[in-house]
Amino acid sequence: MGIFDYIKSQLIEIIQWEDDSRDTLSWRFPDVEKEIKRGAQLIVRESQVAQFVYLGQFGDTFGPGKHTLVTDNIPVLSQLQGWKYGFESPFKADVYYVTTRLFTGNKWGTSNPILMRDADFGMVRVRAFGTYDFRVVDPKTFLKEVAGTDAHFRLEEFQDTMRSRLVSVFTEAVATSKLPVLEIATRYSELGSALLPVLNPILQSKYGLELGSFIVENVSVPAEVEQAIDKRSSMGAVGNLNDYVKFQLAEGLGKGQGGVGGTAAELAVGFGIAQQMMAQPGGIAGGGSPAAVTAAVPAPPAPPVAASAELLTPQDVARQLGVEEQDVLAILTDGSLKGKKIGSQWRITRTALEEFLKN
Repeated sequence: MGIFDYIKSQLIEIIQWEDDSRDTLSWRFPDVEKEIKRGAQLIVRESQVAQFVYLGQFGDTFGPGKHTLVTDNIPVLSQLQGWKYGFESPFKADVYYVTTRLFTGNKWGTSNPILMRDADFGMVRVRAFGTYDFRVVDPKTFLKEVAGTDAHFRLEEFQDTMRSRLVSVFTEAVATSKLPVLEIATRYSELGSALLPVLNPILQSKYGLELGSFIVENVSVPAEVEQAIDKRSSMGAVGNLNDYVKFQLAEGLGKGQGGVGGTAAELAVGFGIAQQMMAQPGGIAGGGSPAAVTAAVPAPPAPPVAASAELLTPQDVARQLGVEEQDVLAILTDGSLKGKKIGSQWRITRTALEEFLKN
């Protein structure tokens, strides 16, 4: 081999990457101590971006197409190389190919519960998992912050890192959006789309990535929070707080529980049922059979007159009705249930409670 042939063998004339994998994020062209000659052909295929790096500094970026490496095509590299009179001699530089296609069906999830502040429940521990699709949109940021100088950076090397980073960004995004736990735990099918505008700016600026989709498949909260959510759902199904308290009382009576006021409360509900039946077509008021109505509604015992003057606390009412004390306080505050404040404490008479249950 002559000296000319030897020199020619040390020069790179064509730079390309024929990607036959489905899991490569970035790949460095192997120069093996060779130099790039003037006029070399750079081939970049669809879903690829070629990034030049010279002595640790980013040079020119090339999109899909066939590019001839001359001074006009590599202005940044020419400046870094210090070519005063243009690119005439061979040079060395690293060429990284970055895949820009969409990588789909990647899994994410919280390995440990994330702690978030909620207006209703205070500090709550939340677990979540789902899938996401992503692509590289800023090759320089991606190479700098994620792939580094890795000669062949694959998806499997990245998944664990991406998962932890995504959970971190997800936690930050949820905290920023200030979504209530009730919204997260009951509407997570909509949560992913709502979080995309929050997640993407963070991922783009930090890692040069963009999410095509972010799907929340499940969000779980501690058992006590689930119970609170179920109770709120029951209240929503019943309608308003007034009806909810009555519903709870009716459930207690159906199970044979005495409830507040014992016989007095049963009497109030009995009167309410009787009034409804009288108003129905065919009832007592409509000429129906009195015997049928009597059979349907048991005769109430005499009301305990002495007990009507007894004072109850909100705690007593809540405990015996099977509702939360805050629910009782709410209907006291809005005036639905009549009560009297003695100092800082509410007191409710049985008579007031019976009137509330009749209405």
